[in-house]
Amino acid sequence: MRTRGYTLLEILIAVVVLALGIIGGVALQMAALRARHQALLLSQATQMATSLVEHMRANPAQTDLYLTLDYDAYAEPLPSAPAALCHGDACASAQLALADMYQTKLQVRQGMPAGRVVICRDADLWSGGKLRWACAGGAAAPLVVKVGWRGKNPDGTPQRDLAGEYAPG
Repeated sequence: MRTRGYTLLEILIAVVVLALGIIGGVALQMAALRARHQALLLSQATQMATSLVEHMRANPAQTDLYLTLDYDAYAEPLPSAPAALCHGDACASAQLALADMYQTKLQVRQGMPAGRVVICRDADLWSGGKLRWACAGGAAAPLVVKVGWRGKNPDGTPQRDLAGEYAPG
């Protein structure tokens, strides 16, 4: 006797294939969202670093003061405002540098998840394919601006690299 229609086994196989397709599509969407978010953070970090370099070029007398910028939004509290923010007011070059650094700290705190910014002289930025936050440059080393953020573990805590530093995102 020949039966017509689908057997229960065929229907179950079709449902499993459909479910695998849906799961794959959702995983692909999640990966695309993560990549978009990382690209947005990279773009913001690049704009932030470029803006800071332009401010430094406009105020070259305060290069040594700019070199003191090492801000970690995860480890440090909300930055305190300098005495003068220089918005439309006449400021000395040191006040302007402090205002620039304060604005950068606020941008890092607000725009980067557990972000960090460092200005230093460093000839060896990378180690093992990863950005080194530590600066090992002398007076002849190039001036660099390092801006980054931390990736997250599944429990929401920041990732650490093998040296115990927080790994950039």
